[in-house]
Amino acid sequence: MSVSELDPGRNWEARFRAPRATLPRWGRLRPERCAYTSTASGSWQVHVWDRERGRHRQATDGPIGTVDGLLTPDGAQLCWFADETGDETGAWMASPFDGGDPSPLLPGSPRGWSAGLACGRAWVAAGIANRDGFHLLRAPLDASEPPEIWHRHREALSICDVSGDDQLVCVSHTERGDAIHPALRIQRLADGAVVADRWDGPQAALAALGWGPHAGDPRLLVTAETRGWARPELWDPIADVRLPLAADLPGEIEPLAWYPDGRGALCRQRLAGRHQLLRVDLADGTTRPLEHPPGTVPEASVRPDGTVWLRWSDGAHPTTLRTIAPDGTGARLLELPAAAAAPPGRGYDPWRYRDPDGDEVEGFLVHPAGLPPHPTVIWVHGGPAMAMEDSFHPGIQAWADHGFQVAVPNYRGSAGRGRAWRDRLIGDPGFPEVADVVAGLDDLVRRGLADPARTVLIGASWGGYVTLLTLGLHPGRFAAAIAIVPVADYPLAYADESEELQGFDRSLFGGAPAEQPDRYRERSPSTYVDRVSTPLRIEAATNDSRCPIRQVRTYTHQLEANGTVLEYEETAGGHGAFVVEAEIARTRRAIAFARRHLPAAP
Repeated sequence: MSVSELDPGRNWEARFRAPRATLPRWGRLRPERCAYTSTASGSWQVHVWDRERGRHRQATDGPIGTVDGLLTPDGAQLCWFADETGDETGAWMASPFDGGDPSPLLPGSPRGWSAGLACGRAWVAAGIANRDGFHLLRAPLDASEPPEIWHRHREALSICDVSGDDQLVCVSHTERGDAIHPALRIQRLADGAVVADRWDGPQAALAALGWGPHAGDPRLLVTAETRGWARPELWDPIADVRLPLAADLPGEIEPLAWYPDGRGALCRQRLAGRHQLLRVDLADGTTRPLEHPPGTVPEASVRPDGTVWLRWSDGAHPTTLRTIAPDGTGARLLELPAAAAAPPGRGYDPWRYRDPDGDEVEGFLVHPAGLPPHPTVIWVHGGPAMAMEDSFHPGIQAWADHGFQVAVPNYRGSAGRGRAWRDRLIGDPGFPEVADVVAGLDDLVRRGLADPARTVLIGASWGGYVTLLTLGLHPGRFAAAIAIVPVADYPLAYADESEELQGFDRSLFGGAPAEQPDRYRERSPSTYVDRVSTPLRIEAATNDSRCPIRQVRTYTHQLEANGTVLEYEETAGGHGAFVVEAEIARTRRAIAFARRHLPAAP
């Protein structure tokens, strides 16, 4: 039977349409008031939830979706970042929790890309980036005074958190020129005076979770990499005291939330693509695992009564919002209205193979019905410092429903395996990921799992970049390929992309294109466009500020001139797909393209 003759039914569409939601966040002083983002309306929009009254209300209706919202500590206002076109620039807005007309949160502030927002009891701190650089602003929450820019820099800055007494603000910065390994600075909110500036040296990133739960608590929970692996740490910047936590456990461990008494931290252990929640005692450093099913927990927090809220899924089971009470009992947290629940999918099997340097690459395989060898999709994740984990993905399940084996490699540069693995791409981007993708295909063919004549390469964003680069460096290895919002011509992409991504590229490549012209040219898919022979589908977005449209158009014009089989489409909006029907349509088009260009089974 050929792939084109398969009838997968409609399960795959139902998985997209079943409402999804992020974990609710609450007002620090009014925890019965919550905000979350959901697809219940057909696109990702911010909703509010009054738990006392049992009421839910959709609070935003952005044309391309709204994905970033939080409540002020008193729960009186909902704040969200309004992006009307998809280019990720805009301004912070606010509206009353119970409903009402929105208004600018920081009236008169410059528009640009968001660089973080933190609300104190009476003050708000925000970051905005534009072509003039990165700006940190402060203003009273009641808008009684205009916002004031109290710090600016050409390199990336972002707001992490405001202390509970409104005195201090934690800022992540890359002012030393390394956007991959940011530092942390503590400044007074009133005048911007520097209280502490912590840098753990080159190749050691720092990230802040937030200040202690009580007003005046000078402690911060941070993630440090001083020993090469992400670990939680308790840092008092005033006394300059650092207390490493969970140092002896394997894998990467990140703090997710404070316990309300300030004596414990909720942490997440990442190991082999799965998560385990831990309670870490801040007095003696002991750890206790929380009981939850195997899988992934992208978000978790701790309520004032000690109950843990979490968002959970695994490869086969759609995302659910759950609770873990202090006594260990669990329950569902929030049931969203739906015509039908998302059907379960196929589980993920661990996949390990060797890259050309002899190191082990980890990933997952999703097997379709029937016996191998299967038509196979190599699914290249974005980032690059992201990772595919054992979590539910409607797109992956759609390919499996249509009879494809889906192979997901966590190539060199992926998160979750320590600093050395993640930083392998610094000064050497593109080529290691391509080598790992091709080595993964070779492994599947050698094991008899993949049909070498019926293989598809697909990736979005950085995954789209790796897809195009692979087609140029290894022509003919794949029967079809799909690149979604990719980097296609790196020097042109750098010229048009956002300020934050330009900083990232300078850190990754060792400078800007004017400083490293040979490296940018060598690692750009456009350099090898004449060698591309694989039928290729490209989707790009007209308002994308991460992988801008001009460089994609230039690349596709070269493909057309060379007579390459090309299906090209531009969509409205930006880098992400936040409208459900658009996600379904994109998946449908990709699978149809692959079906047309794969030969029948032998």
